[in-house]
Amino acid sequence: MREDRLSPFRDAQTDRSTASEVPDTPQTRSPAYRLAFADDDFLCRDELRPVRLQLELLKPEMIMTEREITSTIVMFGGARIPEPSQKHTARTQTLANLSEYYDEAREFARLMTEKSNETGCRENVIVTGGGPGVMEAGNRGAQDAGGCSIGLNIVLPHEQAPNLYVTPELSFNFHYFAIRKMHFLMRARAITIFPGGFGTMDELFESLTLIQTGRMDRVPFLLFGREFWEKVINWEALADAGTISDEDLDLFRFVDTAQEAVEIIENWEPAPPRNEIPGR
Repeated sequence: MREDRLSPFRDAQTDRSTASEVPDTPQTRSPAYRLAFADDDFLCRDELRPVRLQLELLKPEMIMTEREITSTIVMFGGARIPEPSQKHTARTQTLANLSEYYDEAREFARLMTEKSNETGCRENVIVTGGGPGVMEAGNRGAQDAGGCSIGLNIVLPHEQAPNLYVTPELSFNFHYFAIRKMHFLMRARAITIFPGGFGTMDELFESLTLIQTGRMDRVPFLLFGREFWEKVINWEALADAGTISDEDLDLFRFVDTAQEAVEIIENWEPAPPRNEIPGR
């Protein structure tokens, strides 16, 4: 029995090892004989979805708790935005022009990680989706500062792998989008949104809705690139139509540079969650 265990019972790892060494018989070869927790086919059954949801929530939570990570800086943004040196590979000129936000994302992550390093990589840790584009820039900036960063990857139909700048011990992989989103926001001290597509829009509006409805504390909610966001979303039209309130337009701020974003976060006065929704 391992000395760090509190239970007097035999541990699961030992029994898993013992079960793999039993005699080879028709009975031991049967799937029914496999230990339930060591049976991949069993764990992947549709009926086990609630268990998989729980495991996917629990594993990253345990690892981050063990590393004493108490707060994160969330970076959402497009996977297709190239770094400036590769902007010639962009499929549109507009996308090539957005490459400037790769550098801003990288610089923002570097500045925030310099401050995170002072806490031993426990506070204000950069977290991205772990992929290319803006996500890569965020993890890369953290590495530039000599710090750690988190990557929350998800399995997609096409080939997907973490970018090479994610701290390996904090590189997670998800099956469920919903659980991944929870991990993005559970420790969020600030949320930054860089130009992006459907995925970025989804993350923007879901997290903004949590703040709007009082389900989440007010945190700095920063949209990088006023020109981009005001072109793709007519915020004032939503307020004019009454589908959101004028007060909802104060839930986020536009910024164009990393330094602007850092200054807002540093000077942010903590605010409680809303207890009512304006305009209702």
